[in-house]
Amino acid sequence: MKNFIPLIMLFLALQFPGLAQENITYQKPSAEILALAEYERTPSVNMDTKKEFMLLSYRNTYKSLIDLNQEEMRLAGLRINPITNISSNVTYINNLKIRKILAQDEIQVVGLPQNPRISNVSWSPNEKKIAFTHTTEKGVELWLLDIVTAQATKLTDGVINANLGNPVKWFNDNETLLVRFLPKNKPVLIDQKKDLPKGPIVSTSTGAKSQNATFQDLLKNKTDEQNFESLVTSELYKVTIAGKAELFKSAAMYAGESISPDGSYVMITTIQKPFSYIVPYYRFPQTAVVYDITGKEIKVVNEVPLTEIMPKGFDSVRKGKRDMSWRSDKPATLSYTVALDEGDKEKKVDFRDEVFLWDAPFAAEPKSIFKTQQRCEWIIWGNDNVAVVYDGWYDTRSTRTFLFNPMNPAEGLKMISDRNSQDIYSDPGNFETKKNQFDRYTLAIEKDNAYLIGDGFTKDGQFPFIDEFNLKTLKKKRLYQSAYTDKKEDLFSIEDLKKGDVLVQIQSKNEFPNYYFRNLKSKGKLTQITFFRNPFESIKDVHKEVIKYKRKDGVELSGTLYLPVGYDKTKKEKLPLLIWAYPQEFKDKNSAGQSAQNPNEFTFPYYGSFVYWVTKGYVVLDDAAFPIIGEGTTEPNDNFVEQLVANAEAAIDAVDKLGYIDRTKVAVGGHSYGAFMTANLLTHSNLFACGIARSGAYNRTLTPFGFQSEQRNYWDAPNIYNSMSPFMNAEKMKTPLLLVHGDADNNQGTFTFQTERYFQALKGLGAPVRMVLLPKEAHGYVAKENIFHLLWEQDQFLEKYLKGK
Repeated sequence: MKNFIPLIMLFLALQFPGLAQENITYQKPSAEILALAEYERTPSVNMDTKKEFMLLSYRNTYKSLIDLNQEEMRLAGLRINPITNISSNVTYINNLKIRKILAQDEIQVVGLPQNPRISNVSWSPNEKKIAFTHTTEKGVELWLLDIVTAQATKLTDGVINANLGNPVKWFNDNETLLVRFLPKNKPVLIDQKKDLPKGPIVSTSTGAKSQNATFQDLLKNKTDEQNFESLVTSELYKVTIAGKAELFKSAAMYAGESISPDGSYVMITTIQKPFSYIVPYYRFPQTAVVYDITGKEIKVVNEVPLTEIMPKGFDSVRKGKRDMSWRSDKPATLSYTVALDEGDKEKKVDFRDEVFLWDAPFAAEPKSIFKTQQRCEWIIWGNDNVAVVYDGWYDTRSTRTFLFNPMNPAEGLKMISDRNSQDIYSDPGNFETKKNQFDRYTLAIEKDNAYLIGDGFTKDGQFPFIDEFNLKTLKKKRLYQSAYTDKKEDLFSIEDLKKGDVLVQIQSKNEFPNYYFRNLKSKGKLTQITFFRNPFESIKDVHKEVIKYKRKDGVELSGTLYLPVGYDKTKKEKLPLLIWAYPQEFKDKNSAGQSAQNPNEFTFPYYGSFVYWVTKGYVVLDDAAFPIIGEGTTEPNDNFVEQLVANAEAAIDAVDKLGYIDRTKVAVGGHSYGAFMTANLLTHSNLFACGIARSGAYNRTLTPFGFQSEQRNYWDAPNIYNSMSPFMNAEKMKTPLLLVHGDADNNQGTFTFQTERYFQALKGLGAPVRMVLLPKEAHGYVAKENIFHLLWEQDQFLEKYLKGK
């Protein structure tokens, strides 16, 4: 009987091939929502490390359908425009300005190309120049910006290959760049429609077990293989800031270039064959070779085979050397990690990982410097005597921090923190780093002290802090803690340890985030350095607060509550409620009950929440906590549906208790896993009048090797997969549902057909459902036409099924 319902669903879907379509053109939302959605985006800010200059980068608020309607090839996990040779998903900058940080005058960069389409912005090591690319209709050009003169100049024509990401690396001399060029003899791409196959596609299994995610845009045939190779093959050139180009390395599939801190060597990673039809390009075979600055080969330092076979679990990794990179505090030393359990988390070993150092020119053998009992996650290098090491284990949510003496590995690792990674109230913060003599970031050390900057989440609110940490005594001294209760302060970096200057950002619910210098030695004196204004004046006076409440099992929950402007909290008119949420898995109730929400965070309405509707007379509970908890040997998803319903019930009860809502008029919505949540809530409860589910996956048998934080495969836990799948329970769903999906979704598992098949099932079973497919949109929506129409669809749907209920 267990296969009966899925077979019925398939039968019903096949019985309704001609579904009624609505002939509709693009619409715009109501005036209240449009006033918020149609705004001018504030420029992004990028400052040099000396805090002398800032680069202001301007972008359009939205892309357009014309931007999305471009040539595209989907190969090995990439989406590439084969005409321009850059990712088809790039969001371009359309203008650049320079500003001295302590002045307010913005200087327009002169000499920019017409209709700039700028990306891949990269500062030179001395931060006096910036390289960037400009994409024309025919290709990608390399440009240079002089910071002091604010003058831009073109270095190359449209010959750059940006198909595998940023194609530009600065050499240490500040005069030369290493750049990927299109090969001069680049093969003509094969037209898939015209190229007749020479035989069938045959794949085989060796019998080894593996658990791969449900990847999108994979290679499918030999034509795809040939086109992929053509598109990612480059020649490496040295290009001077005067525009002179010299061949450095002949054509290969270059995937990464990393220059040693002293500038003497460059490690180049290339993709090799065979390719795969079941994993993306970054799991294809790779070879890493170190060359000297003239291009002479010094050593093959790593050879990674095709990685199709991986042990099950998030704590499992591939065999061999991984995380290979230059040690930032040494001239030319590589560090890398090797799994001692062959990458299999199920194997019982005393130590999981071993870390090695390897000095150029690599004549001597690599030296083992330490082993970790959990996975080595990262290292912050300091100097000869100090480094900070982090290890972690996902299954237990354990994260630990150690001090380590690179000069004397025999001292071992000295633990300084051992905590649950999801326990945000115990987070000691992140160690501050600064640039060293090689212009690489290393641990900031002053007189045996390092410095920690923390987010400062507590049960009473958020109070960011800076701690001084003595590397010898391991004792901490608090240097600063934000005391704001009506604003939110973020601590970005310590600019001058001796002077006490700190870069911060301050905002409130109606004050746009702006940057300041705070001086810790002058009673916290503030100097404002950006002056951005609030573009959303119409909602600056909405009531906003973080409410806290409990689930029926005692778990603490929270959400950000919005009330319309002018709402009378004494008369308490009963309004409809909109809940927007996204489930998150935890391994303990304590961590699940902690809140990272701050009521003083700037209110920034966007299509990813319901905040727009506070202007239409709705109460909104945004980012409502929906923890899914599995303690001990119990996995979170063992009781997924029950916990989901309990979270929703607690949220509605909490707002209803305040007296603001008509609990018969409550809607729920979410995106991606939040859409999956929404469909389940409408299926398994009677709490909601309607729901909006966007870009979700509704049949978990189509993601059989895990999803979200679920590590078990379908055959380990078939009942869990089936009971969690709204598609498998479609006959229970009788509540109005708006399904939305981009018709070019590129996210793992959330194929567009997930929504199409779920809609067919619901329609066939007579459920009140509407499906909207947004043309050319991926997992996140970007085109103005589509976003405005989405807001219109949601507004019409809510007016009909919630206000009009």
